[in-house]
Amino acid sequence: MGSFIDLTAADGTTIPAYVAQPQGEVRGAIVVVQEIFGVNAHIREVADGYATEGYVAVAPSTFHRVQPGVQLGYTPDDMKQGSALKAAVEALPAPGVLQDLQAAVDYAAKASGGKVGIVGYCYGGLLTWRAAAQVSGLAAAVPYYGGGVTTPDEIARQPRVPVLAHFGSRDHYIPLDGVEAFKRAHSGVEVHIYEADHGFNCDHRGSYDAEAAQLARTRTVEFFRKHVG
Repeated sequence: MGSFIDLTAADGTTIPAYVAQPQGEVRGAIVVVQEIFGVNAHIREVADGYATEGYVAVAPSTFHRVQPGVQLGYTPDDMKQGSALKAAVEALPAPGVLQDLQAAVDYAAKASGGKVGIVGYCYGGLLTWRAAAQVSGLAAAVPYYGGGVTTPDEIARQPRVPVLAHFGSRDHYIPLDGVEAFKRAHSGVEVHIYEADHGFNCDHRGSYDAEAAQLARTRTVEFFRKHVG
């Protein structure tokens, strides 16, 4: 359904992005932020799914600055490699890859002619939370099990747009006490906790939970319908 294009960030860096176009009426656009595994088959499928809902879906390669062409699977070796790439991205000087997300949002707004939402998974959930506070041109943000979102420094951020956040109660990467601290600090954020593990949305990995994934997606689409179009 989609194809890759090139985006240009504010510092002149060219970043590839997968773009999926809706077949009928365009409601707006959704920027899809990858996990630590790159813009792989799963993330492309997620983007395609939002295109079927009427959104121009844009999935930028947020690892491109440290390693081009990353498309990993979900083996332990892939996890190790993805974690190292995340660490390399986190070590970039500010604004790091937030400028790549800004380029994706700007492109999505022009391509759709409408409002833009952002959704991210795993590390992409953390970047989505940061984007809600720092990237301009957004109408809504939905982080899924964003690793690090519940640390004090991240909780201190103040989102500028409506946020819907999904967490799993069995997620050993994100302790529930951190989720509760996040909820207390952000009463305006809609938080849902599912009886599921980290990565429950991804049907390419063992932690996939069909029931939780479907409920979270339904809530996410309804949220985007309300705030994006």
